[in-house]
Amino acid sequence: MQSTPATEQTAPLGTRLRQFADLTKPRVTMLAVFCAVIGMFLATPGMVDPTVLVFGTAGIWILAGGAFAVNCLIEQRIDAQMARTHNRPMARGELSTLQALVFALLLALLGSALLYFFVNALTMWLTIATFFGYAFIYTVLLKPTTPQNIVIGGLSGAMPPMLGWAAVTGDVGPESMLLVLIIFVWTPPHFWALALYRVEDYRKSGLPMLPVTHGSEFTRLQILLYTFLLVAVTVLPFVIKMSGWLYLIAALALGFGFIAHAWRLYKDYSDARARKTFAYSLWYLAALFGALLFDHYLVQYLNPLFP
Repeated sequence: MQSTPATEQTAPLGTRLRQFADLTKPRVTMLAVFCAVIGMFLATPGMVDPTVLVFGTAGIWILAGGAFAVNCLIEQRIDAQMARTHNRPMARGELSTLQALVFALLLALLGSALLYFFVNALTMWLTIATFFGYAFIYTVLLKPTTPQNIVIGGLSGAMPPMLGWAAVTGDVGPESMLLVLIIFVWTPPHFWALALYRVEDYRKSGLPMLPVTHGSEFTRLQILLYTFLLVAVTVLPFVIKMSGWLYLIAALALGFGFIAHAWRLYKDYSDARARKTFAYSLWYLAALFGALLFDHYLVQYLNPLFP
């Protein structure tokens, strides 16, 4: 009996919805939205307007999901060759190109509308620019052509705090640029740790990731150097008086933890160490931005007590 291609099968509604949801890379999207929400709260000394919080978060989340859907569409052949991504819906042929394209377009339109009508035009345009930067400039132009893809293309992934800041203030201030800089510098050591233990995947796919083009030792050195740079950058919110001592202590403690992971990875490599470094980098960013938020509101609370 001849089998039916996965894209032509009629999947149950629940399965189909899960396949579309998987296109948006929910875990990656969640971290981006978390940073955008932190940017919203850091932009105001008080509480964020509920309308801006709800519709700003939803709009950024939906547009980010659309960008990831386009990424899955463009990279379906590459994803099918890699152990980490071969179960994605496009790689498995569970959704057609037309289905993914229409889904991504609908998300882009819905997210843009929410931001334009309920937040402000600046946030919409910045988020659309982020969408195109990730979905096309990074995915199409940079990722398959240069080992510095994650460095240059990392700007798109670093934008969420600025999007949140713009949603609240209608402006882009130096503080939001600093938040973007932190994620921009964090991205290479975070991603290269993953690329180290997935190097054979990338080699097989033909993508010129740094461990493939320059080897493990060079990549580990770059991770270590970028981690030192990251710690220096994370001190800047304290230097410009955007945050207080509590954040500084947390940033240094988290940073020294990251350096320790990077140093051990450089001196004595194993896939297990690379996995631990990658996992720590995820926890690190969430904790760092959480410390910024906690410090922001703690200072607001303590200032009247200690004039």
